[in-house]
Order: sequence, then C-alpha cells, then structure tokens
Amino acid sequence: MPPTQVDWKAWDAVLFDLDGVVTPTAEVHMHAWETMFTAFLTARAAADHVAYPPYTEQDYFTYVDGKPRYDGVRSFVGSRGITLPEGTPDDPPSAETVCGLGNRKNEAFNQILAVEGVTPYPGSVRLLDELHRRGVPMAVVSSSRNAPAVLVAAGLSDRFAFVMHGGLAAELGLPGKPAPDTFSHAAQVLGATDARSVVLEDAINGVAAGHAGGFGLVIGVDRGAGADALRAAGADVVVPDLADLLP
Repeated sequence: MPPTQVDWKAWDAVLFDLDGVVTPTAEVHMHAWETMFTAFLTARAAADHVAYPPYTEQDYFTYVDGKPRYDGVRSFVGSRGITLPEGTPDDPPSAETVCGLGNRKNEAFNQILAVEGVTPYPGSVRLLDELHRRGVPMAVVSSSRNAPAVLVAAGLSDRFAFVMHGGLAAELGLPGKPAPDTFSHAAQVLGATDARSVVLEDAINGVAAGHAGGFGLVIGVDRGAGADALRAAGADVVVPDLADLLP
C-alpha cells in the first residue's frame, strides 16, 4: 500500500511511538545515553584495568533504541562483558547497578530536556491534526517513563486519549518492546483490536513488536534505523516523515 493511500477510515485506533516518531526526543535520549555510558565506561576501565570499546551511536540502535530503560542498560553492559547487580528502581543515580545506571541516564535526559526543550516534528503534528479532525482514537505507546513530561513540553498532551509509558507498563507487569503487550493494552483501552489498529514506530524493536502482535498495519518511520532494517523487522510501509501519510 503506497503511503499516500492509507485509508484512515479503515482503522479503529492509531498507536504512536513518541521518541523519533512524534517528537525528536530520540536525539535527547541518544545524547543522554552517550553522556552516561561514556562516563561509566571510562570509570569502569580505570577500575578494571580493561580497555573497553567506547560507546558509539551504533550501540544506541543495537542495544538501547526502543527498549525500556533498564533493559537498555542490561543489554549494553552485557555487550561489553560487564555484569552489574540489578538493584532496584529506587537506586540513586550514583549506584553501580543496572537500575542506578538507568536512573543516571534519566537524570541526564531531564537535564538536557530542561535546557533544550522539545519541538515536535511538523509533519507529525499535521498528521495528528488530520486524525483528530477525523475522530480517530490515538494513543502514545512509549518505552520511556518520561513520555508524559515530553508530551507536556511539546504541547501535545490533549491529542492522545491514552499514554502507555514505561512506568505504567512496569506497574501493569507488561513486558516492553519488542514484545507487543504495551501496544495491545493501548489498543484495548481505545476499544480496538490489534488487527484493527495501526502502529507507527521508528525503532527496530518497536516495529518488531507491532509485527509480533499481528497489528493491521505497521508503519516504520525512518529516522536513522534504515528503511531496509525496518522492513526486515516487519514494517508494512516505511516513510521518512509522517506528512507522507497525509491524504
């Protein structure tokens, strides 16, 4: 189906990932992860007397992008052969635990967001406005616990009937992407089935979640992951900008 021919009347719900789809906060997340992991590896290398490979942008797409925060920490440090205690979500950012590093990244994210703010992608706002005009129920499904704060900062809170974020998923005991459970829960809240819902994602893990859940249409938004990689993960359609999905 060519992207300009998406029949929005055919769908009961549209489920948006946030970072990299609606807002360019993926860049803020990337900056925060790089800041945290670079400092962590430097300190760890000195303590262990080991020359760990430095953190790179590709590490973000391979180990972190689209995953719940602590899963991202666990995945990346494991790639460097480092094992950390799990800790608890209450760990301070200074703690050398999986949760501590995740909280350290969150602290860096909030600092960057406060300084730089966030402006949504113009094409995404145009699509949101069009779907709102048509009365299509919409939800955000994000692995980030910061999703509500990002929506407020972007001035988009009123566009979505439901926001599934990382903190709520943890409370409900739902596994994060690439499992489809958070998308399925959001569709259910909107009164839709998976088969009658559209998923929009820029992350490989998110596209894989939409594909695994059997959602009716999975749209990949190529903000850097690569169109071929998104299609391989299960995207039915890949576009560079959500404005391409407007009638």
